[in-house]
Amino acid sequence: MRAIIKPGAGILYMKVGVHAQEDLETIIARKTKEIDETGLGMWGYGGSTCHPRTMVQPFAEIFKERGQPIHLVMQEVTSRHFAEPIRADQYSPDGIRWVDIPEKIHVRGSRFALVLKSLERREMTLPLDQTRVPVGPSMGRIGSRYMRGQVDKACLEILDHAEAVNEGDPKEIAISLVAELAAPYAVFLRNNT
Repeated sequence: MRAIIKPGAGILYMKVGVHAQEDLETIIARKTKEIDETGLGMWGYGGSTCHPRTMVQPFAEIFKERGQPIHLVMQEVTSRHFAEPIRADQYSPDGIRWVDIPEKIHVRGSRFALVLKSLERREMTLPLDQTRVPVGPSMGRIGSRYMRGQVDKACLEILDHAEAVNEGDPKEIAISLVAELAAPYAVFLRNNT
């Protein structure tokens, strides 16, 4: 296992692909440029499984208190996210206080965003049977069981050994993109037009 995927580490796992009518390579190039120019980038997403206030921020605080970084590990998939590529104007860590998004940062077609301080191509394997959900209503659930069905993202903690799940071969995910999150980790987005 690579240094990111190690017992006790906190990772946010997400499936990624086409988003808001933009292919993944274009998104990666834009995010890399944003991080190079501003020191931060925002990775847009939707859905409730990684809600900023109830999941991502409490999850990130657990690992921050342990002195550990929080990494986003991404699995490339074929996706058909064709939402309008409307750029968000403002972000908020709490849904109450709103701040303008810097002009050089573009986050499109999303309700939420993860705050990134790095982004790189990196090949590794995520053993889902060796993870568990550390926060929220599914706390304690093994990652491979949690990720069944339509779930495409999760806050996970790496365990020191795989759990026996009696469901066939161990579930391993090919990861090809990694980012390190920065405070406030996840934010709400809005467009004022």
